[in-house]
Amino acid sequence: MTDQNLTLLTDFYELTMMQGYFRNGTKETVIFDAFYRTNPTGSGYAICCGLDQVIDYIKNLRFDEEDIAYLRSLNTFDEAFLDYLRHFRFTGDLYAIPEGTVVFPMEPLIKVIAPIMEAQFVETAILNIVNHQSLIATKAARVCYAARGEGVMEFGLRRAQGPDAGTYGARAAVIGGCIGTSNVLCAKRFGVPALGTHAHSWIMSFEDELTAFRKYAELYPQNATLLVDTYDTLRSGVPNAIRVFTELRDAGRMPKKYGIRLDSGDLAYLSKCARKMLDDAGFTGASICASSDLDEYLIDSLKTQGAAIDSWGVGTNLITSKECPAFGGVYKLAAVMRGDRFVPKIKLSENQWKITNPGNKTVYRIYDKSTGKIRADLIALVGEKYNENEALMLFDPVATWKKTWLEPGTYTMREILVPVFRDGECVYSSPSVMELRDYCTKEKETLWDETKRLVNPQEVYVDLSNELYQVKQQLLDSMGKKRA
Repeated sequence: MTDQNLTLLTDFYELTMMQGYFRNGTKETVIFDAFYRTNPTGSGYAICCGLDQVIDYIKNLRFDEEDIAYLRSLNTFDEAFLDYLRHFRFTGDLYAIPEGTVVFPMEPLIKVIAPIMEAQFVETAILNIVNHQSLIATKAARVCYAARGEGVMEFGLRRAQGPDAGTYGARAAVIGGCIGTSNVLCAKRFGVPALGTHAHSWIMSFEDELTAFRKYAELYPQNATLLVDTYDTLRSGVPNAIRVFTELRDAGRMPKKYGIRLDSGDLAYLSKCARKMLDDAGFTGASICASSDLDEYLIDSLKTQGAAIDSWGVGTNLITSKECPAFGGVYKLAAVMRGDRFVPKIKLSENQWKITNPGNKTVYRIYDKSTGKIRADLIALVGEKYNENEALMLFDPVATWKKTWLEPGTYTMREILVPVFRDGECVYSSPSVMELRDYCTKEKETLWDETKRLVNPQEVYVDLSNELYQVKQQLLDSMGKKRA
């Protein structure tokens, strides 16, 4: 996967539009925003992810001769355009919200400022990368929230939609909060912990369960976690695990980390019974890990039932985001350079949520100064100035009568859209995945509890500055007059 040339990872119409711009001599610099309209899975927030791969994609954009030959074979593109593609490079600017950041609908996750052919062409790959990885990072954040601080391991590779989805999805899951992954390729490439125990086939390959447990504990004396549900969890699996732990203790070879894994049955009932059996045998330090088609709702239910589980292996429902399999990000033209200034552009729709926000914009995050929690996000035009020592009025851009006044000194502001490329050169250095995980953990702490709840969360408001709101209304009014 690392050696793939991703230049043709695009929709065909990006190339046909590019050729149209080329033939028409259209070279204006434009602004495109990549954003999403609705939080996935009914969440109160999302986690932005995928920027590192976007950077690699932009850096390596090259049409090689094999690409040119293929495009020629389609009998769609003329030689002058194909020759232009030979020298194609991204020469523009790109701004992005860093990976691991908590984000909300309608705000630009990525802003591209470039000649129109370049800005148009990168649309598909940016959406493909950011949509998928943000989806999985968000799902992971929800699963980890449900686990209430207990370790969540990403176990989904065999159910992912292909190697890329399994590997980059695992990376996103770790950024979202997972402690590690079963995906060894992901662990190697991105420097995250590789985790796992053994399968039922290990147990079944031996004459009996006890021998299988003994052999595994002998092989891995520092981490003996035994899968106990192959035959009978409470009558066979747990007693045999206790027998092996007893043998290890008596021999002075007690592992630093040991425990059992449950992969089927009533996990609440079985875990509580297993906990009592382990404690009665003196193994109060034994962990109980659970797997078996878990998601945030089932984990939350098990926690409510008092399940004696202290770590979780989550696979299919996480790596596929089964309940909500698409993020829904879009990429829309926001402005076109005319002379020495950007002229704002707007897309209209009968659906008010599909009306875009025009102009060259940035995003400010507004925090409550006393708690550090997010009060709102503010989308503003680049160049607008704010002073935290002055009062700030926020208003709902749809229900404009809903206003909030923030008194001077009661709030702080942070610009969260940062430069990544300038004039085609990367000016941003991506942190490691584990550093991004730590950053994401701190980001999630800025959310109010009401926003983090799994069902019917409180909305975080994304407001428009008054200046941006006025520009948008003027465009809407002018469009209305044209249609009338």
